[in-house]
Amino acid sequence: MSKVTRPSYTSTITKDKKQVPLTPLFDKNNFLWMIIGGVIIALGMFLMSGGKNQDPNVFDTKVVYSTTRITIAPLLIVGGLILEFFAIFKKTKTAE
Repeated sequence: MSKVTRPSYTSTITKDKKQVPLTPLFDKNNFLWMIIGGVIIALGMFLMSGGKNQDPNVFDTKVVYSTTRITIAPLLIVGGLILEFFAIFKKTKTAE
């Protein structure tokens, strides 16, 4: 029975007989923007879910259709998604 060997991963790749260093896809700045975008999305979801009527037999439109739930929370979610898009496609600064 033959032994299976795993390939060795190094920090360089060979391209046209030349060693090219591997660079990470995202840097610290990208991850920071991704975390900020995730927090904004979570805040929007939290604001959209809040509020309930005091009496369950009475339907209060001011609580269900409040400005926070209908306007502010969706804007925060969309803004967070735009920020995530920006964080993913932002180019990293490479020293060349």
